[in-house]
Amino acid sequence: MLFAERKFSAGARFPPHDAPSCGKLAHNLFPIFSGIHNLRPYELFIGLRYTRAKRRNHFISFISLISMLGMALGVAALIVVLSVMNGFQKEIRARILGIAPHLQISVEGSSMSDWQPALRLLSGYPQIAAAAPFVNGQGMLSFNQNVQGVMVRGILPQDELKITDLTDKMKTGSTDALQEGGFGIVLGSDLARTLGARLHDKVLLISPQGQITPAGMMPRLKQFRIVGIFEIGMAPYDSSLALVHLKDAQKLYQMNDSVSGVSARLHDLDLAPQVAAEIAQHLPLTQYVSDWTRQHANYFRAVQIEKKMMFIILSLIVAVAAFNIVSTLVMAVTDKQSDIAILRTLGASPASIMKIFIVQGALIGLIGSVLGVTGGILLSLNIDTVVPFIERMLGMQFLSKDVYLISELPSDLQRKDVLTVAGFSFFTSLLATLYPSWRASRTQPAEALRYE
Repeated sequence: MLFAERKFSAGARFPPHDAPSCGKLAHNLFPIFSGIHNLRPYELFIGLRYTRAKRRNHFISFISLISMLGMALGVAALIVVLSVMNGFQKEIRARILGIAPHLQISVEGSSMSDWQPALRLLSGYPQIAAAAPFVNGQGMLSFNQNVQGVMVRGILPQDELKITDLTDKMKTGSTDALQEGGFGIVLGSDLARTLGARLHDKVLLISPQGQITPAGMMPRLKQFRIVGIFEIGMAPYDSSLALVHLKDAQKLYQMNDSVSGVSARLHDLDLAPQVAAEIAQHLPLTQYVSDWTRQHANYFRAVQIEKKMMFIILSLIVAVAAFNIVSTLVMAVTDKQSDIAILRTLGASPASIMKIFIVQGALIGLIGSVLGVTGGILLSLNIDTVVPFIERMLGMQFLSKDVYLISELPSDLQRKDVLTVAGFSFFTSLLATLYPSWRASRTQPAEALRYE
C-alpha cells in the first residue's frame, strides 16, 4: 500500500497522482494505526474524534448539538411527568386512606349479626394494626329547608382513630364528642356548607327505614347535633359522608347488635391484597373480605392508565431526537466518504467502519440522556419551588383550588422510572445509529476516491 510504505513528514510534497486531501488524511491517520495496539481501539478513537467540531463541518456539529438537546429535553420531560403522576397517585391514595380502611369484612346485602369472630380474627392477625366494627347506611339531612342525601357511617370513635387519620382531618370539633346516646354527628366540610350548618347546630337525619302507622309508611326521623366538621380533600367524602356513634346508628337503622362489617388497618398497606386473600380462607361462605385496592380501583386505575399514556406520548420527543441523530450521522457519513475510503485501504473492515459511527451516535445519545436525567431529577426534586415561581411570573394559577382536587403539583421521584427512561433513550440512540453506520460500511474506496 502506498500510504503504508511511505513515511510522510510535515513538509513533504505529494506527487501529482496523489490527491492532496488524501495524503493529508493519511498523514494524520498513520500514527493512529501504527500505535493502535498500544493505545486504544481505533474505532473508539476515531468515533470520538468525529464528534468534535471542525472548521469545515460546523453545520453537522450544530445538528449534533440539536440532537443532544432534543434527547435531553425528551428525557427530562419524561422524568418530570412520571414523577408528577407518581405524586398525584401518592397524594390521592393518602387522602382516600385517610378516611377509608385498608381492609374490611362484610356480608352481601345484609348485616352481620355474628361479627365478633371476624373481629377476633382480624385483631389476632400479625399484619393487622387495629380492627373495629362499623355500620353503613343511607339517609337525608335537613337543615333550614336545605336537604342533602348522605352516607351515614357508625363508628366507635376510640377504635376508629386507630384505623383512619380522621383526627388530622378535623377542621372544627372532635370525634371524641361522639358519645353513645348523645346523638352527635360529624359532617364533611362541603356537606356542612351545602346545608348551611355550623358547629353545634341541630340537623334532622331521615332514615329510609320507615315504620308503619295508621297514616301509612312513615320514615324514621332523628335530630342530631353537629359536634365536628372534617375535610379530607376528596369530594365523595367531604360532600356526602356523615359520622355518628355506632350505637346511635344501630338504633336509627333498627339493627339491634348487628353491624355492616368489620374494618381494619394494616402495618403495610401494600400487603393488603395478600392479607385479604389469606384471611378469606378462614371466613365462612356468607362473609367476604375486600381491600382498598378493590374498593377504590377506579381512582388508581385511571392514574395508572394516564401515566402509561403520558409515557407513550412523551416518548415521541425522544423518537424525534433519535431521528435527528439519524440525519446527523447520514450527513457525517456523506462528509467523511474520503476518510472512510482511506480507512478501508488501510485495512479497516466494514464492521470497524460501522463501529466508528455507532460510537459517534451513541456518544450523542449518551450525552443527551445524561443531561436529560440530570435536569429531570433536579426539576422533579424542586418542582414545588419552580411551579409557584412560574405562576408568579405569569400571574396565573395552573391548578385552581375551586376546580381541581389538588391545587399543587406533587412529585414523587422513583428510581425505577429514572432507569427506565434513561435505558429507553440510550437504546433508541443505538437503534438510530444502525442505518447510517451500515451505509458507511458499504462505501466502496474506488468510488469514493474517484474524484479526489
